[in-house]
Amino acid sequence: MATEPTEPTERTTRPPDTDDRFEEPLRGVDVDPETRCAHYDDPPDVIALRCGACATYYPCAACHDAVCDHPFEPWPRERFDEPAVLCGVCGRTITARVYLDGDDRCPGCAAAFNPGCRAHRERYFER
Repeated sequence: MATEPTEPTERTTRPPDTDDRFEEPLRGVDVDPETRCAHYDDPPDVIALRCGACATYYPCAACHDAVCDHPFEPWPRERFDEPAVLCGVCGRTITARVYLDGDDRCPGCAAAFNPGCRAHRERYFER
């Protein structure tokens, strides 16, 4: 009795393609259905961040740098009222301002985000 092959839960997506499991344009390395990646795969690692240069979401800057031909740029301060964070649990987009002022939880589904990400926010958001 043969078994049907199953599709892997992790995908690597490179430009110009995006991961079709997400409504927002998203790329990365070994990304799972909740946006964990090859670089960050602990249970609360369920956000993707938008690059200021290409406006595409990535689970982390290392994912961006692994699949793109330009450097990751932080989300610009003048665009903090635009969506810049994607919750990998519910798919909600969150403005930079709401995310930065928040309590490390999705304002939509209350999924816990990794509080350790606070240590490197300047990598993702302009000061």
